[in-house]
Amino acid sequence: MHSRILFFTSLISIVMLSFIGNSVLTVTSSAFKNNGMIPARYSCEGQEVSPPLQISNIPAAAKAIAIIVHDPDAPVTGGFTHWVMWNVATDGNVPEHYKGAEQGLNGAKQKGYKGMCPPSGTHHYYFMVYALDEQLNLDQNTDKAGLEKAMEGHILAKGELVGLYKKAK
Repeated sequence: MHSRILFFTSLISIVMLSFIGNSVLTVTSSAFKNNGMIPARYSCEGQEVSPPLQISNIPAAAKAIAIIVHDPDAPVTGGFTHWVMWNVATDGNVPEHYKGAEQGLNGAKQKGYKGMCPPSGTHHYYFMVYALDEQLNLDQNTDKAGLEKAMEGHILAKGELVGLYKKAK
């Protein structure tokens, strides 16, 4: 009986420890709700500026935030990446038209944010946010794959916000 209690106590401890470092960030935007329509202002039909993001539940040990905005519905292999950014401050505030931090290459091989511009239909845009245990020293030509590789082993927490967009024209 004692060995069963010890076994289950150990098992519970292992399960609890496996969740440490895997907390979930809460990602919101004052511009759109999760699974809601993204306003045209942030697209190729508008000003093509990045939407504001608010991030909460950031672990105290976080040294930087990284953000990837990706459209898996795009008609290209692997989808289209709209934004690659790292070394964002851990204060949880990414204002509209954000130009700070380190901006990598989007799917058009341009530095910074690229607005939504689906050729047809409604697309899903995943704003994937990562809290990292260190700042990253990466080349300015880093793309989504390069950032994902650099983040391996450094992610303390992650979260996402999904927005939808369909061109009006």
